[in-house]
Amino acid sequence: MTTIHVGNSSPPPSSPGPGLIPHACSASPDLFLKIFPIDFFFLLLFLVCHRVNKQTMNATTAILRRNALRTLRTSSAPLSRFQPISIRNYSASTNYEYILVSEPRPGVGQITLNRPKALNALCTPLITELNSALRDFQTSSTISAILLTGSERAFAAGADIKEMAPLTFSEAYQNSFIESWSDLTTQLKKPLIAAVSGHALGGGCELALMADILYCTATANFGQPEIKLGTIPGAGGSQRLTRAVGKAKAMELILTGKSFSGEEAEKWGVAARVFKSHEELIEGALKTAETIAGYSKVAVQAAKEVVNKSQDLGLRDGVEYERRVFHALFGSQDQKIGMKAFAEKKKADWSHS
Repeated sequence: MTTIHVGNSSPPPSSPGPGLIPHACSASPDLFLKIFPIDFFFLLLFLVCHRVNKQTMNATTAILRRNALRTLRTSSAPLSRFQPISIRNYSASTNYEYILVSEPRPGVGQITLNRPKALNALCTPLITELNSALRDFQTSSTISAILLTGSERAFAAGADIKEMAPLTFSEAYQNSFIESWSDLTTQLKKPLIAAVSGHALGGGCELALMADILYCTATANFGQPEIKLGTIPGAGGSQRLTRAVGKAKAMELILTGKSFSGEEAEKWGVAARVFKSHEELIEGALKTAETIAGYSKVAVQAAKEVVNKSQDLGLRDGVEYERRVFHALFGSQDQKIGMKAFAEKKKADWSHS
């Protein structure tokens, strides 16, 4: 090793006396560097830091142990006092203002629009919360089907007029107003069932039409009344309603702003089923969601995908697309499990892969 001499001071003694190692705070830098080789200086610094870190770590560990023991003592009440509930909150860590989120059945997530004073009118904050909850359900390993509903009085009475009224063209256009509503159809891969009771007007009707399956009560009130406000549907109403009821009927409904009932919705193919009461509606929707949740997630997602493609492709291209997805499923484990279970007359135990 090389000894470094700094400055013009005289050379140090050949060796310091026993116990006379200079203190870093009392000795001058020149004297310190003269006495010790630079390599030894860095080694000493490392050992000091290592000892301090070790002492700090030991002290921190002791504090954590004491806190853990204190927590166990204060939470030692018997658990037998707590009774299980049939519907649990899906995400206790998320506090929503305009929606309620739960898991009422195994594999089923439920979102309830909860803006009662405004009859669940759709505003940007509500849609933001809805999209957030749907993303959580989409990424959940336990949720396979989703139910979207409102209150008995209103599924959603429309878009929030107070939010829309002051908008200018440039504001609506540059900020892509209500574009985020389409996240339901572009990002959600799991089946979505809409259970509609009461009013589903304007944006509420469009929201219901975005679902994969629509159930409603006989007295539900659907409509696209935007023409009465000097505007038109802006969240897909003119497109999805036309595909459901045909051009002639859709043109009549949109140009006049006329409403139609739940019974008519089922008759025209807008709704899959109609129920007499709100209670029967929710129960029927949950049963369907639970049935879907009991099947292979891979097959369910594929089935939704090919049915939705029928709305985008011509018949020939649609059939070709369906066949490709059908062939692809032969590479899944659940296709083997399902066919083997059928041949053996057993219930399939899906692997979801």
